[in-house]
Amino acid sequence: MMALLELFLTFFKIGAFTVGGGYAMLPFIQEEVLAHGWLENSDLINFIAVSESTPGPFAINIATYVGSEVGGILGSVAATLGVVLPSFIIILIVARIYDKFKSSSAVKGVMTGLKPAVIGLIGAAVLSVAETVFAPNGLSVSIFSEIGTYVSLIIFALSAVLAFKKVHPIIIILISAALGIASGYLL
Repeated sequence: MMALLELFLTFFKIGAFTVGGGYAMLPFIQEEVLAHGWLENSDLINFIAVSESTPGPFAINIATYVGSEVGGILGSVAATLGVVLPSFIIILIVARIYDKFKSSSAVKGVMTGLKPAVIGLIGAAVLSVAETVFAPNGLSVSIFSEIGTYVSLIIFALSAVLAFKKVHPIIIILISAALGIASGYLL
């Protein structure tokens, strides 16, 4: 029962204090999950990839997965409710009062300040995931002797090019998965 409460409170805190959605939550989720010892970093990174290719909001997918690993179905429910409830409560409150305050210079200032913070949090998440994918054993010259590094870089570059060319994300995910599977069989 304590594990369920801990899951709920941890994900409630993540949901309450992270602005900008699932990707902005990623550094906070990573820090909390690893600090509690609920998952290894490599397992979390693997599930980040899975949650990207499955339907549903990113943060909810991760919360549900971590909750399932820690406490089964009840753990999934506890973590998912924890991450969703703060947003639900905040949106209800904001929806009631936003029209009254949307022209306020303080509200405009808050929105101006939050945008770069969200971009910074997303950037930190990208760097953290990139480090785990491209240099899981630390950054050193030896990573350039591993074929997996080049396969990952090729898939990354191809995905970036396709994304800039406005190829549908599902197509990019399917191509990346196919290339990953093929490289797994060939390596």
